[in-house]
Amino acid sequence: MVMTYRGDDGGRRMPPPRPPAGRPRDHQRAQMMPLPGRGRSPYDERTRPMGTREPEYAPPPPPRQDPPRRPVDDGYPPSRPPRRRRWSFGKVLGALVLVFVVFLAGIWVYLEFSIKRVDALADYSGRPVAESGTNWLIVGSDSREGLTAEDEERLATGDVAAAGGGQRTDTIMVAHIPDNSTKPTLLSLPRDSQVSIPGHGKNKINAAFSIGGPKLLAQTVEGATGLHIDHYAEIGFGGFAKIVDAIGGVDMCIDKDMNDTMTGISIKAGCQSLDGRSALGFVRMRHSAATPRSDLDRVANQRKFIGALVSQIASPGTLLNPFDFFPLLSSAPDALTMDSGDHVHNLAGLAMAMRGISSGGVVTTTVPVTSGSAENWDKAKSKQLFDALKNDTAVPDSVIVN
Repeated sequence: MVMTYRGDDGGRRMPPPRPPAGRPRDHQRAQMMPLPGRGRSPYDERTRPMGTREPEYAPPPPPRQDPPRRPVDDGYPPSRPPRRRRWSFGKVLGALVLVFVVFLAGIWVYLEFSIKRVDALADYSGRPVAESGTNWLIVGSDSREGLTAEDEERLATGDVAAAGGGQRTDTIMVAHIPDNSTKPTLLSLPRDSQVSIPGHGKNKINAAFSIGGPKLLAQTVEGATGLHIDHYAEIGFGGFAKIVDAIGGVDMCIDKDMNDTMTGISIKAGCQSLDGRSALGFVRMRHSAATPRSDLDRVANQRKFIGALVSQIASPGTLLNPFDFFPLLSSAPDALTMDSGDHVHNLAGLAMAMRGISSGGVVTTTVPVTSGSAENWDKAKSKQLFDALKNDTAVPDSVIVN
């Protein structure tokens, strides 16, 4: 039986009974509307219970942009460029030294592979053994190689047929460089000296070059002097004149007027600069009133000129002057001939040793002879001279001929 309450409500149904104590109530979940301007609500997909904290939302950062460049004419001073590193004095000096070393190395390589070579020195049975010091055989030949007919006429080289044909040596010298403090020696061998030429009997020493070239000449000189020849250098007519002209001439002081009746070359007395033509005439001249001893005066003049030439080549005025240095550098390979075993540093050592000729730092002499014809050597004095060179001892004054 259902009991109803019929009061003032006109028979309304009684409210439902309350749930027992201890049972939780079911509350209706509240939904929040998104606020304008707040973007997407975290409750778009499902509602979140009240009282929970809404997660923070941060929009992505804008892309990075470089600051706008200031226009050139905006009135502001331009920005300072980065400071350049300054080279210290030590670095500049080091760079200059490096450039200089590379430059010298280039010159050395150029000369080393440009100078002509010849097999002049060879071993043979009975060859003199090497003694103290170093010996150079220096030859000035009458070779006209590379000269035109006009050059021969200008240089007054003379007729090859009239000279006997072939190549001969106008200059034969031995340069001795000691291993101790003894002075170097420049020794002339007169071209008409009568010596034994291996395989060809006795003849003038310059005939050895005409018969067998540098190799036979070197063997002949070794046999006549007893000296072991270590290096060989040769220069011809044309090369000699080109070297002199390359450095602008060689300064010489001439004691007397020189007029050669054979070549027609005339050189006035006094201090002057000899060009290639005059220099060649000076070192060859023997038919002149200024050369009464003929070949003996000629070899003495040759040593004087070599001293002046070497001193001028080695002077700063030549080495530091590009107008002299580079012409000299270009003419040297065609002018010089060395032994196949020789090198540029050997030639430099010879030049350094011979610089003292003009100042008396080098002993200059001719092989002692018995007469003015210079055909026969004084055996006793010659032996003293050669022994001094072998042993690196001072050359006795009694055997020096100038």
